[in-house]
Amino acid sequence: MQLHVIDVAIIAAYITATIVIGFWISKRASRSLRNYFLGGNTIPWYVLGVSDASGMFDVSGTMWMVYLLFVYGLKSIWIPWLWPVFNQIILMVFLSTWLRRSGVMTGAEWIRFRFGEGRASNLAHLIVVLFALLNVIGFLAYAFIGIGKFASTFLPWALAADPTTNAKLWGLLIIAITTLYVAKGGMFSVVFTEVLQFTIMTIASISVGILVMREVSPDVLNQFVPGGWRSPWFGRTLGLDWSALMPAVNKRIANDGWTLFSAFWGMLLFKGLLQAGAGPAPNYDMQRILSTRSPRDAAKMNGFVNVVLLIPRYMLITGLTVLALAFFSPQLRAMGDGVDFELILPLALKSFVPTGLLGLLIAALLAAFMSNFAATVNAAPAYIVNDIYRKYVRPDADQRTLVRMSYLSSVGVVVIGTGMGFFVGSLNTMVQWIVSALYGGYTASNLLKWYWWRFNAWGYFWGMVAGIAGAGLVPALLPSVAPIFAFPAILALSLVGCIAGTLLTPPDDPLVLERFYLRVRPWGFWRPVHDRLAATHPGLVANGAFKRDMFNVAVGIVWQTALTATGIFIVLRDVRALFISVGLVLVSAVILKVSWYDRLEDFPADLRAGDGRDVEPEAKVLAAAAP
Repeated sequence: MQLHVIDVAIIAAYITATIVIGFWISKRASRSLRNYFLGGNTIPWYVLGVSDASGMFDVSGTMWMVYLLFVYGLKSIWIPWLWPVFNQIILMVFLSTWLRRSGVMTGAEWIRFRFGEGRASNLAHLIVVLFALLNVIGFLAYAFIGIGKFASTFLPWALAADPTTNAKLWGLLIIAITTLYVAKGGMFSVVFTEVLQFTIMTIASISVGILVMREVSPDVLNQFVPGGWRSPWFGRTLGLDWSALMPAVNKRIANDGWTLFSAFWGMLLFKGLLQAGAGPAPNYDMQRILSTRSPRDAAKMNGFVNVVLLIPRYMLITGLTVLALAFFSPQLRAMGDGVDFELILPLALKSFVPTGLLGLLIAALLAAFMSNFAATVNAAPAYIVNDIYRKYVRPDADQRTLVRMSYLSSVGVVVIGTGMGFFVGSLNTMVQWIVSALYGGYTASNLLKWYWWRFNAWGYFWGMVAGIAGAGLVPALLPSVAPIFAFPAILALSLVGCIAGTLLTPPDDPLVLERFYLRVRPWGFWRPVHDRLAATHPGLVANGAFKRDMFNVAVGIVWQTALTATGIFIVLRDVRALFISVGLVLVSAVILKVSWYDRLEDFPADLRAGDGRDVEPEAKVLAAAAP
């Protein structure tokens, strides 16, 4: 593909600006490990929210969701529950507040806060580090696949004659450029470059949506989609038949294993609520929460992500899908069963986006890749350096040494993740393994750690061991079963490890449990710990917000899903559906304002005096943990 000189200039200017910003701000990151990984807890919540949204706006995910909308139509708004996307709602409502109250730097460090010290805690600590690194490496492989396919299609210079090799070489080159500023600048570089990147992505996304609305009328689109494509609703089965338009799509739906869509939707909800209730995986999402200035800011940040991300992103996804349907259906149909739906995005872009906007959009999608990649890479060294090197190798290492080790760790995980990407050909395969198998092994241990006082470090360790083993074994033993339907088997294996490990060993140190409960104040099965504390803290108040939190989660999921649908309906020019989705957004937002936002608090009420000053020693520790 030949790019106009204007497009090339826009792309070059973006890449240059990103690297310059990353290096310019890196001096602030090198002052300390907390500065490097958490930005010194000085970055405003709304800036972190834009950064988090930018990290989610990745090119591989965008390519995958263009494929989903093309194949599944409006029913695709449910499929991202695989991640699950509504984990942002549960974080917003209560979990990010609980997490931020700990004042720790990483998810592995949080394990010590929950379970204390000792052999079992050390093992639990090490297993969560292992999971975090597997998670990061998996996402880096996924990012490598997507950026290679994208860059080899758009960038006009062939690095190799073979298309597959060319894609991989482009992937390596772009990853190397991104690693430069991420390794050097840590969280400060990641966040401030992501604000620039998100601005570019938003402008480009809205521009593409407007362009498509001018080019393709609803009547034209209807010629290329089957009945039911425009509706998000479904029955027992998916209710889409592509036989007359593109038979290969029916085969792809069958291969995905989602034909019985009501069962698939039920599993999405079941799996999603469990995984979201377990809290964030130890990746960039958790790092953003721990980087906020206060627990209240952490909750606001997670809510803000949905506000700024969903409508622009889905305007882009819908615009590219509509272009592909209206202008490339014959070309895709001619490919037969060998059609690669993950190339829909580059096909749509290179033929129909005008000069100038094309350069901006390519820069935006490069930004989408770089922001997600940067956020993922920044999460990994925190575990290697803070949780392994500083604890077990050099406890006396100075801050500069630790930051230098972070540089090396960043490069190391990039090399391993990229190497893994060489052996995985499909984004869909990688996505489904991460969100169904690997996260299935994470769910049980990380759910129980919040809500059950008796769950101990041994239970956590054996639950994670069984879960990670299950994530590797179950897909291999059940190759014909879609990963989402293998989730219950992996969950059951992990639960056996959790329950057996817990009940066959003594409870954790009561002082550790009391400290955790007093700071975090979760609801759940904590009555014995609460009763012990009440003897020395007469004003202690249990968390009675369970019903309100569950109500807010339900309203929040409606709000989030309606925001997603709104971006799609704008581009499709479906006025009636747009009015309904906007109405749902506004009504649910008003409810959340009253039931959630107005009730946010940094610390439990009994740790504050009437004038807001701390009155308990534990609260002073909390305040000190949020500089």
